[in-house]
Amino acid sequence: MRRLFAGLAVGTFLLATAACGSSGDSGTSGEAASSGGITTVKLGLIPIVDVAPVYLGQKKGFYEKHGLKLAISTAQGGAAIVPGVVSGQFQFGVSNVTSLMVAQTNNVPVKAVTNASASTGVRGKDFNALMVKKGSTIKSPKELEGKKVAINTLKNINETAVRAAVRTAGGDPDKVKFVELAFDQMPAALDQGQVDAVCVVEPAAATVRSQGGVQIASPLIDIAPDLTVALYFTSQQYLQKNPDVVKRFQEATAESLAYADAHPDEVRAIVTTYTKIPAAVLERVTLPKWPAEANRPSIEALAKLGQEDGLFKTAPDLDKLLP
Repeated sequence: MRRLFAGLAVGTFLLATAACGSSGDSGTSGEAASSGGITTVKLGLIPIVDVAPVYLGQKKGFYEKHGLKLAISTAQGGAAIVPGVVSGQFQFGVSNVTSLMVAQTNNVPVKAVTNASASTGVRGKDFNALMVKKGSTIKSPKELEGKKVAINTLKNINETAVRAAVRTAGGDPDKVKFVELAFDQMPAALDQGQVDAVCVVEPAAATVRSQGGVQIASPLIDIAPDLTVALYFTSQQYLQKNPDVVKRFQEATAESLAYADAHPDEVRAIVTTYTKIPAAVLERVTLPKWPAEANRPSIEALAKLGQEDGLFKTAPDLDKLLP
């Protein structure tokens, strides 16, 4: 599943849906179920801080107010969620922007519907970090040449980010040895010396810091200032058949994003309900930004780097992909 989008064909995407995460899954498969004026929609999420607004919005009743009930499932990354949405296993999902662009350039019918998360734009204070263990001799991304760097999915946004950081520091990203590893496994792998560095997001980044880990770069910021990192999306087919449900999901999510941005303490509290991060570590978590609108220039920069890194067969059509 993790390598789904490394240039594979559309048929592989659809065959792989059974391997998507299913934790917390409920409701009927395929089409959304309606009962008593409430439509139940299945939503595929990644158990990281980025998606906290959805859990918070669900708790505050924003989705119910718009006639929706969320049946949430989890997966390791957007590359696993995309085929689930396209096949109808989920009605909506979250994915980093690169996974969606890769999918679209492989003729997978995805459509972003609303923003999900963005970089803080502040170096050293972003929710994504390139980190080394305590006592490491590596002080700069340039020194990662010939070293093992863990990323959650090969040929995806974090590989682009690390490559951008290495390039910005004057190094050759082609000499970096990328290792695929789930975010929650990165702190232990780094601490045990299995990898030399990790490109990690919260809450795992806070865990690495609690182990004495040192940040050497803010790689998302090396792609573009205020980078739009992830988007909530649906399939073109579901959008065409259920425009009202999609509109209600957009509205409820917009409320959730705005509320989360204004209530960081409540965000930290809700994160404890779907991750295993200890409260003491959570206090040190750097939250992403949750703007209402996607930053198109930043997505264009990400697309350009993705092309240079060979992630896409053709240039992504952002007019078709973005809301």
